[in-house]
Amino acid sequence: MKQHTIIFGLILLLTIGCEQKMSDTGDSKVVPEPQYTLSADQTHSSWSSTIEPLIRVESGSVIEVNTEEASDKQLNPESTVEDIKNLSFDPIHPLTGPVFVEGAEPGDILKVKLHKIELGSWGWTGIIPGFGFLSDEFDEPWIKTFEFDENSNTAAFSDEINIPLEPFPGVMGVAPATDSMLSTVPPRANGGNMDDPHMTEGTTVYFPVQVEGALFSIGDAHAAQGLGEVCGTAIEAPTRIIYEVEVIKDDRKIQEPQYETDDYYAVTGFGKTIDEAAKKATRYMIDYLEEEHGMDRNDAYALCSLAGDLKIAEVVDVPHMLVTMHISKEVLGTQKQYNFE
Repeated sequence: MKQHTIIFGLILLLTIGCEQKMSDTGDSKVVPEPQYTLSADQTHSSWSSTIEPLIRVESGSVIEVNTEEASDKQLNPESTVEDIKNLSFDPIHPLTGPVFVEGAEPGDILKVKLHKIELGSWGWTGIIPGFGFLSDEFDEPWIKTFEFDENSNTAAFSDEINIPLEPFPGVMGVAPATDSMLSTVPPRANGGNMDDPHMTEGTTVYFPVQVEGALFSIGDAHAAQGLGEVCGTAIEAPTRIIYEVEVIKDDRKIQEPQYETDDYYAVTGFGKTIDEAAKKATRYMIDYLEEEHGMDRNDAYALCSLAGDLKIAEVVDVPHMLVTMHISKEVLGTQKQYNFE
């Protein structure tokens, strides 16, 4: 009996030690304390290098931002189809920022880690006449609103249908190298309206820096969205987001945003057609495998065919669509392993 007690004690100590090691290595998902805070009224609704930054931060800083839902308060939990009829696209999308990151220069990469995404108290989805993948078939306004609390993990679409809540920022990016005021509606090389539901809490996103300071902004959060966002809206909702920025100066260059989780690496490609976007995403993944994993280009192309997953992120943000390619880190032999030593 005494021997059994000793063995049990050793197992317990080993378990506690493993859990402590996991926590020490960051696997407990501890959210770092924000050093800066921006409110939901500190926003802009265009992309331009001329928009003045709200704050200047060092590389490695943690920022807390509050974001408004896509309509910028034109809609509320009591809104009706009349409000959809009168919806103006001028304030869409309100983006919290920009944030100037010290040391970021054109050609660098801005690494953005999404540490925490908390939903506000409500959200909406709608059909907006003239907007959406089947806009020629669905030309009548329609709206549905949802209410959330801190314990909500699904949205009640109907008495029978509940949608899992997986919030993510629909729009985020760095400033493009232009003085023009560009629309936030389409995705571009700077990021923008990517509407990719995989870019959720815990994801690290990489942006190609185009102007000094990067000038990063984020917003248009979605409580839930399917790949494609075919009707033109997700569950549009206000959020609180905590993210971390880091400037990467490397020989490797990226042309459009890329991202990763513990389980996979992904690239994005925008285009005016699905074909164009898918071809770009495939080339970017081949580039990644060649540059980061030392693969022969033919081998990389074949691996994309055998283990790369093309996904349509969105098809509604004219004139561009976004396609991504994911590849498993388990396949690449780089999946994160816990260190129990």
